[in-house]
Amino acid sequence: MFTAAAEYGVDVTVDEREVDRLLAVTPVDVDPAPALTFSRNVFIPLTTACRYTCTYCTYYDVPGQATLLSPEEIREQCRIGADAGCTEALFTFGDDPDERYTEIHDQLEAWGHDSIHEYLREACEIALEEGLLPHSNPGDQTREQMETVAPVNASMGVMLETTADVPAHSGGRRKTPGQRLNTIDIAGALGVPFTTGILVGIGEGWRDRAESLLAIRALHERHDHIQEIIVQNVVPNERSDYEKPSVETMRRVVAMARAALPAEISVQVPPNLTPARELLDCGIDDLGGVSPVTEDYINPEYEWPALQELGDTADEAGVPLYERLPTYDRYLPTNLRRDGFDGRLAEPPATRDSWLPDAVLARIEADDVHGERFRRVARRAGPLSLPD
Repeated sequence: MFTAAAEYGVDVTVDEREVDRLLAVTPVDVDPAPALTFSRNVFIPLTTACRYTCTYCTYYDVPGQATLLSPEEIREQCRIGADAGCTEALFTFGDDPDERYTEIHDQLEAWGHDSIHEYLREACEIALEEGLLPHSNPGDQTREQMETVAPVNASMGVMLETTADVPAHSGGRRKTPGQRLNTIDIAGALGVPFTTGILVGIGEGWRDRAESLLAIRALHERHDHIQEIIVQNVVPNERSDYEKPSVETMRRVVAMARAALPAEISVQVPPNLTPARELLDCGIDDLGGVSPVTEDYINPEYEWPALQELGDTADEAGVPLYERLPTYDRYLPTNLRRDGFDGRLAEPPATRDSWLPDAVLARIEADDVHGERFRRVARRAGPLSLPD
């Protein structure tokens, strides 16, 4: 048995026999997906401040250099995204900025906020006003912090990365698996449709990868709230020389993920970081959030693929490509879902009556061009049509 995170008030137990089963999985043991999906988003880096200093990350800026978007900048980015046909406002920052970031905290106070999470709530409200559905990735969260922002989010997420204690997370401000697992557990308790995933190539081993996937499954079995997991490879950058995992490694990890998780959880690879076409037979069914208007601020050297490239990838696999909302189908109200569009079960979870906060549901049901766009994407009248 493997048990993690008890020190954070969340028990996650993984059966070693299941670990051994996953270690034997190869791509031939899983089936390719009958369809592919993606989300059209605008990437909004709320702040580049972060309490952690992970050695593979280029996103965070040190105190004195970190930026914080103003409400006016947020509104402008949301308007650009909505005009470009996006449905999702992807809000991201590091993890709750610590006391070193005096300039960030002073600015928040000047804008009338006691914390970055209070400001994130305002940012999400702006997104809803401008015609986008917020999906926030604010890192580790306490229950109180998530309760602040969940009512204005269509879905949320945090990467587990790994259950292993790896040198990449070491140092005085270290990220721990227990904190991540606790955040995922809190999301389930609050009924938040959630995205998580693993990061491949930061010093973890094959057993660690299997344990990480099974820990995610255990939390999903508890709350039924994991809508997708991302299998993301590390990439070399200006701050680290981590070697990018081989295609063979990614094929095996993706197959392990598909074999580890129930059918209702989508398996995603980021198409700007991973050769998705070489993983199509390993069980991926989602190509993540792709922005037609902003860069990937976490991996700025790796451009988003054009929508036509996604269409070509789906054509190569011989499957349809559908646009989706940041909230996956099974967490939408029945009148908005198109059951079985991809041949998989899309039954709503039985653990609660409603998964969409009132503010988000009202935005989707609004009688305006944005509401019409959301409903059209949700119901998926047909595969994505791209120009020749």
